[in-house]
Amino acid sequence: MPKDESTPVENGRKPANVNRRKFMTAGALGTAALAAGCDCADRCNVSPATGGFANDGVAERELKMVTTWPRDFPGLGDGAEHVARNITEMSGGKMRVRLYAAGELVGAFDVFDAVAGGSADLYHGADYYWTSRSRAYPFFTAVPFGMTISEIMGWTEYGGGQALWDELAGKFNIKPFAAGNTGHQMGGWFRREINSLEDLRGLKIRMPGIGGEVMRRTGAASVTLPGNELYQALQSGTIDATEWVGPWNDLAFGFYREAKFYYWPGFHEPGAQLAVGMNLDLWNDLSLQEQSIVTNACRAANNQMIAQYAHNNAIGLKSLVEDHGVELREMPRDVMAALAENTKAVLEEIAAEDDISRRIYESYRDALNAGSRWNAISDEAYLQIRRNLFSL
Repeated sequence: MPKDESTPVENGRKPANVNRRKFMTAGALGTAALAAGCDCADRCNVSPATGGFANDGVAERELKMVTTWPRDFPGLGDGAEHVARNITEMSGGKMRVRLYAAGELVGAFDVFDAVAGGSADLYHGADYYWTSRSRAYPFFTAVPFGMTISEIMGWTEYGGGQALWDELAGKFNIKPFAAGNTGHQMGGWFRREINSLEDLRGLKIRMPGIGGEVMRRTGAASVTLPGNELYQALQSGTIDATEWVGPWNDLAFGFYREAKFYYWPGFHEPGAQLAVGMNLDLWNDLSLQEQSIVTNACRAANNQMIAQYAHNNAIGLKSLVEDHGVELREMPRDVMAALAENTKAVLEEIAAEDDISRRIYESYRDALNAGSRWNAISDEAYLQIRRNLFSL
């Protein structure tokens, strides 16, 4: 992978299309602001004569985005591309985002410090990577037995999650945004069957984050390895099992060649939310129109990734089972019960660390419990009936 190349995402797009998007976005935002009686005309630079934004509401900027993903990485890397392209196009090319994949400007796990310190403007990654800064960060990506896609979106947007996320990230000079979600992740690839809790003891499994800590407390030997080392580690026997993402990405990695058993459900990441972090000083320097562009560019990328994984995981699973003979296995109930018990203990320890962690935990817990009650008579009930009674 080249270290000194970057991708200007504004290249290769037709000016006519960009201008049309600029016109439509500015017109819609301007009309909404005036209809709501907004008094932000000076900051937004709203033109009362046109009902839209004046041209100087968006400054000429070139922004550097660094990511935790390799270049052209399906799904996760696409999410970073979507954000960069959305910002560039929604600003009519004035806010040009130059994308740097992992290792091209800084290392994958150095993006947080690069944005916090201002040597880069934005990062795209998973915020549970930053547990060395705060063990509460995983609540904004995924925690074991936690929220699904719709639940974490609801909590973040309307349940107080975003304000807590802003407070936590603000301590490090970062403004965070939800900008992607892989959906439910699979339990992983295992070289041998797991029939009871005893089979998990001593098992060498790659699982990072809180899920890995829970695995260790349940008897497994959990390790953390980067994605590019997983196949070789599984092939050589360095590990006995690995989780990665889901059928789409797992098929591309070829894990089925080394591990026969594909376990469900994944307990560790039921709806993994990806994030954009922007340097907070830069965010505060943006006009309201520029802030709106960044916010809605991330929202659009969030929806794009959700749709991408929903479609491609279904196709990937079909191929794994029908073309490659993969055997699906349900994780035994005694294993899941032990994992659930240990998850509660870990999350309660995190909540006790400091005030912000406690408040994040309590807000997340309350939203999760409310969502569980609603889902029991909505999505869960419907999907069970559909599976048993209907097919096309």
